[in-house]
Amino acid sequence: MTNLSDKLQIVPANAEAAFIPPPEPPKAKPESAGPTLEEVIERNEALTEKVEALDAVLAKPLAEILADREKAEEAALAWDRFGAMWMLSQRAMRRVALDLAAQLGVSEEEVVARAMVNANAVLNGADEVDLGGTIAPAQMQHIARHRNFLRKQFR
Repeated sequence: MTNLSDKLQIVPANAEAAFIPPPEPPKAKPESAGPTLEEVIERNEALTEKVEALDAVLAKPLAEILADREKAEEAALAWDRFGAMWMLSQRAMRRVALDLAAQLGVSEEEVVARAMVNANAVLNGADEVDLGGTIAPAQMQHIARHRNFLRKQFR
């Protein structure tokens, strides 16, 4: 016994619209579009290193993790305070330099030019003078760590 619905086909009023071709199967990507074996291996190694680093952190007791964070926050606060002291001293010394320069008849432009010469000497390692002990070794090391960045500021 044949079911009537098996033999019926409903055609819309526009017969041309009735034929809808089946969708084409997606074309396979060329093999060169995917990562190479070396790239996959490198990515796997990088992810493995990240997982191992995360495992090392998670293996620590929570108290130790929090202590490390507190130490980092204390160090960041210390550097932030140092930066504030530095800015204050810079403003004060600039004011003194400009006042003394004005008394000697030296223009602000000449003071700034001399400061730039001295800054570049420090950045290029030609001036490692601690100014009679007023610049701590840690400050000189800090300048040295950031030489490349600071050179961009003094161009």
